[in-house]
Amino acid sequence: MGPLHPASAQQIGEAVSAALGEKAKRVTVALGEVTVVVTPADYHAAAIILRDTKACQFEQLIDLCGVDYSEYKDGQYDGRRYCVVSHLLSVSLNQRVRLKVFCEDDELPVVASLNDVWNSANWFEREAFDLYGIIFEGHNDLRRILTDYGFIGHPFRKDFPTTGYVEMRYDPEQKRVIYQPVTIEPREITPRVIREDNYGGLQ
Repeated sequence: MGPLHPASAQQIGEAVSAALGEKAKRVTVALGEVTVVVTPADYHAAAIILRDTKACQFEQLIDLCGVDYSEYKDGQYDGRRYCVVSHLLSVSLNQRVRLKVFCEDDELPVVASLNDVWNSANWFEREAFDLYGIIFEGHNDLRRILTDYGFIGHPFRKDFPTTGYVEMRYDPEQKRVIYQPVTIEPREITPRVIREDNYGGLQ
């Protein structure tokens, strides 16, 4: 069981900062949550420190996902497009932290795999690879997990068309499923608002 009085977000942030030292590029506390940003070079080592340091003890990785910031710039995002976000849980100390790392190359986003630190990272990293194209170096089974065999592109990238590039259908003549270019016409749908007489009590 965790402690009766878990540490405050400020205390967790201080413990994380002390444990990581210069490996923590930035530690922020906002809305009662602690976020630590590290560089790709320090990502794997920082994960081990957060897991093993007595004041942290983040034994579980409960979520890992990719993020495509695309053109969004806010100073704190370092001008990088792709980011990997992990949520860590310490059952022992009843505390959480968010770990973020920005891929250095927008053309070929690569970060280290955390699969050897927390084995729950396995399918999460495969999902981020499939949907965002982020490469997890050191992952021993990095392959698509949600899209079809032979799928081209990464559907959660913000420049990927919402209709995709190809569609599949069953061809009765060939007696098999075939792929063909998308036949959906792009269109803008404007909602039609219909109000009854005297709507809102107006005459």
